Amino acid sequence: MSEDVNCKNKEIDNKRIDNEKNDDVAFGYSEKSISIVCPSPKGKEIALKLQQHLNAKLYIKESHNEDFKLNDITKEVMKTSKGVIFIASTGIAVRAIATFLEGKDKDPGVVVVDLSSKYAINILSGHLGGGNELTLRVAQILNVQSIITTATDNLDLIAPDVLAKDNNLIIEDLKKAKYIASLLVEEKTIGIKDEYDMIKISKGYEKIQGLKENCIWITHDLEKNIIQGKLDYSKILRLIKKDVVLGIGCRRGTPYEKLYDFINNSLLKYNLDIRAVAYIVSVDVKSNEEGIIKLSQKINCPFKTFEREEIKTVQDKYEKSEFVLKTLGITGVCEPCVDLAGAEVIVSKVKHEGMTLAIGVLKNT
Repeated sequence: MSEDVNCKNKEIDNKRIDNEKNDDVAFGYSEKSISIVCPSPKGKEIALKLQQHLNAKLYIKESHNEDFKLNDITKEVMKTSKGVIFIASTGIAVRAIATFLEGKDKDPGVVVVDLSSKYAINILSGHLGGGNELTLRVAQILNVQSIITTATDNLDLIAPDVLAKDNNLIIEDLKKAKYIASLLVEEKTIGIKDEYDMIKISKGYEKIQGLKENCIWITHDLEKNIIQGKLDYSKILRLIKKDVVLGIGCRRGTPYEKLYDFINNSLLKYNLDIRAVAYIVSVDVKSNEEGIIKLSQKINCPFKTFEREEIKTVQDKYEKSEFVLKTLGITGVCEPCVDLAGAEVIVSKVKHEGMTLAIGVLKNT
């Protein structure tokens, strides 16, 4: 390996990992979310050293152990782990994981450490799966050379998927992210229209006020009716901020399908991306409402409820409902709950076939 590559990887190490006190929690891995797979007894010492620092789950083949089945173990760890470390050759690791790959937004980061403990090599999900960070951590623990091959990292650029991950943003389209990354590698400048002023501009990027092709747009909006003129939206990557709060009220037993259609159509009407929903909120008596629970699961957000005594502290700000007052002892549900969630109401109560909806945006996010 050349001195240039060694120096480059050392620079990356210094930027990402400050000192030995860093642990798995520091780079996004929770306890027991890392698995170490060691198909050869020769790698046991390496595996145990890593386990000591990472609190990982171990799968080690001992001498004459007939129960160690690499295919079954790999299937399990690829499904249940956020990071996987193979103590093996890259060939063994690649063949083991090949059958179980689902996509870069779903696969865990995979790192290979050779049996002679010279290198830590990222082979899968370097960005979204955290494989690059795990590689650097493993290299630090073992005092070995890290090898990272993602082009943007080696060119000292922040890839769009890393930008999204580091700022808790949702990637609209992975194909678009790949396209923008390819432009960065080609030394093209990418514009960032940031509606929250949350992104620190770094190498390869520039801040822009209006949308244009070959740019990233930080927003919770859809593309509809935003720009006058013709733009190729396949060249505009939206990174979606999850800051929308839905306050929902409904009759008991309202079907999930009816709720979903109402919510989805309302968000479309107000040009909001459903993936931007951070919370669904309602009154305490709705905590077991099956339709709302299923809705929150469908759009991948928590469902929170508030006690009626809490709601009374803010209800006077909003339109009063005599029906709700008679049935629940409070004057409203959806708007006060949005308020209590720390959001500003941007769409006041909308009524439709026994359902109510208020839409808010989280403050100071």
